[in-house]
Amino acid sequence: MKRFIVTGGSGFIGYHLAEYLSSQSENEVTVIDNHLRGTADEMFNELIARKNVIFINEDMTQKIFYEKLSGHYDGIYHLAALNGTKNFYNRPYEVMRINILTLMNMLEWCTKDNCGAFLFSSSSETYAGTFNSFLPEHPEFIPSSEDIPLTVDDVMNPRWSYGGSKITGELLTINYCRTHEVPFKIVRYHNVYGIRMGYDHVLPEFFKRICDKVNPFPIFGGQETRAFCAVEDAVKATEAVMIHDKCTGEIVHIGNTSQEIKIIDLLKLVLKISEFNPTIKINPAPEGCVMRRCPNTDKLFKLTGFKASITLEEALPKMYEWYKKVYSKSNVN
Repeated sequence: MKRFIVTGGSGFIGYHLAEYLSSQSENEVTVIDNHLRGTADEMFNELIARKNVIFINEDMTQKIFYEKLSGHYDGIYHLAALNGTKNFYNRPYEVMRINILTLMNMLEWCTKDNCGAFLFSSSSETYAGTFNSFLPEHPEFIPSSEDIPLTVDDVMNPRWSYGGSKITGELLTINYCRTHEVPFKIVRYHNVYGIRMGYDHVLPEFFKRICDKVNPFPIFGGQETRAFCAVEDAVKATEAVMIHDKCTGEIVHIGNTSQEIKIIDLLKLVLKISEFNPTIKINPAPEGCVMRRCPNTDKLFKLTGFKASITLEEALPKMYEWYKKVYSKSNVN
């Protein structure tokens, strides 16, 4: 039996990754989370009830926690992080403290004897500032490959607390793992979406306004483009990076290049799916918002043979129905 750790397993991508890995009977999956960002909902409780899933409810910023880990793990997927745009602006120091401390503690526990491979989950936020600083002179930065410069263009803007923590995380992972001879991989997620992704993201916010029949319907910006990747594709790509030796020591972008869309067109698509026809009110985009983001995923395909294939038209109806049920049962603001 192969043994894996998934940190942040009650969060969005972490849950889906742990669910996917544990659906393979030859895997034992240890899920670590304290639900600071994730949720111990019915789906999560069903996950940890599986015979091949072990759940550890602990704060990974505390070093004493690591005494509960023992033996050899074939792979560690480190996804634990404090995410969410509201947290970026309202709790920037906590975002950085939690994201950096959990990673440092996890890395310092790892050795080449107890960890077959360490995978750090980074983000396209690491180079969001690059577009603001350099895009007019370098249109070749999009679609964005893994060698794009990482930039924080305004340290006074708390939005960069998350992106800054992920830049730091990449540096920590590379330098610790090289020094201690731990095989490592880094993935950068690009606009992953799906059921159970929380409420502080563009699609759940759209669905909430639709369920509340908000009219006029506000949108902030709209001409910005994003390339959206279904979470089912994202977790399969993540596993592919982990299991392929060619990915060792590499940074790999995970996303769906073919699904780049303007946010205003994304809104029109979900309105069509929901059969809601409000007046759209366009407001200014948030400060620091990037105009265009789309990954180059050629490296992912070259190293693993994996290519995302799920379209927005296929995935959004299911996602809308799930959120409609959630919003009808809760008091989410």
